[in-house]
Amino acid sequence: MSLYTKKGAVTVTCNKRLTPFLEQEIRELGFNIEETFVTGVRIQASINECIRLNLNLRCGSQVLYSLKQFTAQNADDIYQELHSYPWETILPPDSYLSITSNVLNETINNSMFANLRVKDAIVDRLREKTGKRPSTGAELSGAVINLFWKNENAEVFLDTSGDSLARHGYRKIPGRAPMLEALAAATILATRWDRKSPFINPMCGSGTVAIEAALIATNTRPGLFRDNYAFMHLIGYDESVYLAERGQLENQIKEVPGLKIIASDLSEMAVINARKNAKAAGVADLITFKTCDFAQTPVPENEQGVVYMNPEYGLRLGEIQELEETYSRIGDFLKQRCGGYNGYIFTGNLELAKKIGLKASRRIEFYNSTLDCRLLEYELYAGTRRKDK
Repeated sequence: MSLYTKKGAVTVTCNKRLTPFLEQEIRELGFNIEETFVTGVRIQASINECIRLNLNLRCGSQVLYSLKQFTAQNADDIYQELHSYPWETILPPDSYLSITSNVLNETINNSMFANLRVKDAIVDRLREKTGKRPSTGAELSGAVINLFWKNENAEVFLDTSGDSLARHGYRKIPGRAPMLEALAAATILATRWDRKSPFINPMCGSGTVAIEAALIATNTRPGLFRDNYAFMHLIGYDESVYLAERGQLENQIKEVPGLKIIASDLSEMAVINARKNAKAAGVADLITFKTCDFAQTPVPENEQGVVYMNPEYGLRLGEIQELEETYSRIGDFLKQRCGGYNGYIFTGNLELAKKIGLKASRRIEFYNSTLDCRLLEYELYAGTRRKDK
């Protein structure tokens, strides 16, 4: 039976603290979660079903199909176990192959050595069985084999993704300190936005948050921006299955009449780049871009939407002192201009966030790379808050 139709253990990975949003996405695609951990989930799926996951997920990183679990004391054990595996039934002998790994074993002080032993085992096996050998390298543009090895426990996977799914593929000009697309999507999914009301994004930078909001509202999936995945480079790949799944992505895009997404930035170049990125994503006509100070960002009145801001966090003392005034002004903007909306501030500096002068109703934990961050939610009441009996 082909691995493309045979169900097996599949691990879908993500960045830390994105797991709840990845779970939500996978369940919506009709899969049952068997196990949840810090950086992903475990499910049962065939590689054909992995195609659907790769094309649809916004918050995931890699979709890994398990081939073999075994115990290994050292790198020679890794070689022996993998040399005995029938790679000739999975990998074309003249293909391009990459090895990735996550290794924590006392006999290994450089994971590249583990990668080398995996590569040697596969290449030697294919040469012996077919008389040919694949070319190998670090670029994830062909077939990808992943090794997970912790202490004595090892597992080898087919990485069906290749390049990380966390980068959605439309952003041509990243700008300064851009937010990873998967993180931007997860933070939007964490808000109370109904995907129909206004979404206001002052300080938009390269436009990632506003663009992800437009993609989420219209149900436009990341698979539409990418045409190469690792699953395409395996024996048994049926392009018609991929094209059918991709066709589903196109069919499920929806229009949202009257959708208002407004993004602004003080930098004219940032706005120019954000427009280019939005055009590459096919949502430029859904976003109104403005070059202005955040406090002058247009906010539709008498509506109940979302205001989302990702201000700088400050790394040095001088920067922090300047940003204290900025965060204070953000609080004034939210209180004076955004009544009736839900306000969200994504920040890695909770001391600066105190300058906003509002009490957060929720504090949702995220990481931006390795930086501990929070998405702070503020209920912004229109007029004076009161209880009517």
